[in-house]
Parts: sequence; C-alpha cells; structure tokens
Amino acid sequence: MAMPTAAGLEDVVVGPTAISDVNGQIGQLIYRGYDIRDLARESTFEEVVWLLWHGELPSAKELGDFQRELAAERPLPDDVATLIDQLAARAAPPMTMLRLATSLLEVEDRGVRGIAPEEELRASLHLVARFPTIVARFHRRRQGLAPVTPPADTDTATAFLTMLHGAPPDPADSRDFDTLLILHADHEFNASTFAARVIAATLANVFAAVDGAIAALSGPLHGGANERVMAMLEAIGTPDRAEAYVQQILAQRQRVMGFGHRVYKVEDPRATVLRQICRQLGQRKHDSRWYDIAERVAEAVWNAKHLFPNVDFFSAPVQYMLGIPIDLFTVVFAISRVSGWTAHVMEQHANNRLIRPRGAYVGPAPRPYVPLSAR
Repeated sequence: MAMPTAAGLEDVVVGPTAISDVNGQIGQLIYRGYDIRDLARESTFEEVVWLLWHGELPSAKELGDFQRELAAERPLPDDVATLIDQLAARAAPPMTMLRLATSLLEVEDRGVRGIAPEEELRASLHLVARFPTIVARFHRRRQGLAPVTPPADTDTATAFLTMLHGAPPDPADSRDFDTLLILHADHEFNASTFAARVIAATLANVFAAVDGAIAALSGPLHGGANERVMAMLEAIGTPDRAEAYVQQILAQRQRVMGFGHRVYKVEDPRATVLRQICRQLGQRKHDSRWYDIAERVAEAVWNAKHLFPNVDFFSAPVQYMLGIPIDLFTVVFAISRVSGWTAHVMEQHANNRLIRPRGAYVGPAPRPYVPLSAR
C-alpha cells in the first residue's frame, strides 16, 4: 500500500512538545511561551535553562540556588580531565572530543545513569555545568597552556570565557556571549534534538541521548554550518569583495552557508538579534570589518536569491570577535543546546512511546530467489 512521504520529514509533525515552538511564517521562536527576543533582552542563560527544564522562569531564590549548583558541578572528574588532555594531544576533532567526554561522564556519574526524573535532572545539570569546562580545557591543553580552574562565583558565560582565555572577560563580552547561549538553547524538533528524542524513546538515558545529539550536530548542514560561514568571511577578506564572491559561489551552483532555513520563511529572529550584537561588538572592538563583510554578503544573497540569514550566519563573526577559535564554534553551540536536548529527553520520558516511523519502499517488487548455481 502506498504511503504519503515527505523528503526530510519536511512539515511533518512527529509529536507534541511544550518546550519551544517555531512560527516560520512570522519569524517567531518561543521557549515555554516566552518570545526569544524578550528572553535575549531581559533574561540570562541560567534562567532559560531553568525555564526549559521546569516550564516556568525561576524565582530569585531558585535562580540563586541553581547558579550555585551549576558552579559547584563545573570541575571535571579526574578521568574525564585526563581523557580531554589525551585527546588534545592527539589533535582530536572538537566534536569527537565532546562526544567521548560525554560517554565517559556517564561512566563517572554512577548515581544518575537511570531515567527516573530525579536522576535525569541531576545528570542534565552535570552536563550543562561541565560542557563549558570540557571545551575550555580542551582548547587550552591543545595550545600547550594550563587549564583554568572553573570559577565558582560567576555565571556560565563569564566562566567559559574566563576558562578559555585565562582572564575574566569584559562584562559586555560576557553579556553578548550569554545572549548567544540563550538564542541557541532550543529550537523545536531540529535534527540533533529529534535524534536525542529518538534515542530517549528507546528508554536510553540522558547521556546516550546527548551523545547521539552531539553526533547529529557535528554535520555541516546543522551545527557545523557556522564554521563554514566564518571560513567564507575570511576568504572574502574585505567588504568590497563580497558581491563578486557570492556571485561566483552561486554560479558554481554551491550553497552560500548561513542562508535559508527549512522552517523560517522570513528572517530567523535569532539572526536579527545576532546581527545587532555583531554590529555593536564590532564598534566596541573598533573593528567593524567582519560586520561590514557579513552585511555585504547578506545584501548580495538577498539580491540574487531572496534568502534571509539564519542563526549560523551572524553567530560566526560574533564568536570570532569574542576570541573563540573557528573549530570550536560547533562545540560552543553544544554548550548551549545541551540545555534543550536534556529538556526534550525529560519530556520524552515523561510520556514515552517508541519512535518508529515507516519507510516508503521503492525497491524491486517481490521476486523469486535465484540459487547461487543459477546466477
């Protein structure tokens, strides 16, 4: 019997969620009912993590307690720290490193390997707290530098930039990075989140689901797109070369990375916020080159293809100007998105049903078996 199909499951609703929603027609993204633009302007990453996990924004006491819990869990188990050092010495790809470190965290976290709600919440806290430490340690070790002890008295964004660069960041840089974390925290049933939910639906635990999500995020059509955006901006070099570069790429029938989106029919609201951050960051650093190049590329793509920038496009120069190496852009994405992945795992397990879609068979019709002697 013929069944309806949709390439890439485009516009196929596969299940309910109360965590986030994308309205691609009007360019709206909400987390638990709150518009992403309001959260980016008014909230903090820690508040957003709490919101994703618990469904409501925290009270002042809840937020303070949560911040202290996260800070207390930033240090890594010794075996995980040793693994990161070994992977840094072998120049492992950052996303591979993060996946292996996540698997080892499961081994170390003996008391939170199950799928009971209290275990999942504790495991999720460990992952959100430790991902920044893992990424920063990996980078410093591969640079031949000593790791920085995780700060115990600051927020996630400031702690990460401190551990990465070896000194506390400018508060404005910290706020910009915090906003970037908010914008990347969740995005409905995107590829990596859906991968996490499929894994969780088998009753696998949080660590296993996050492992699979990291693998999905590593692809250039998902999280890896931001790295390719910055490589493109570097190749262009100056604003006056942007239009010719775009025309050349399109003439070769290649994609200009960072443009278009499967769901948004107007500009991605996250890109709108990041565009403003990129402009202000360039002004603050007295170097608007990357913003100027990005704007010229965006104009050229719009004129040629009528495509809007997506979240990857402006997140690349923002991270670059914050001193984050290009090959860490995707693991930085994971530092944020692990909050959404874990929220979806908990939601999946709260009302679980095995995710088992059908395939539309397009192979040969049933036919008789041919013995080896007759082939």
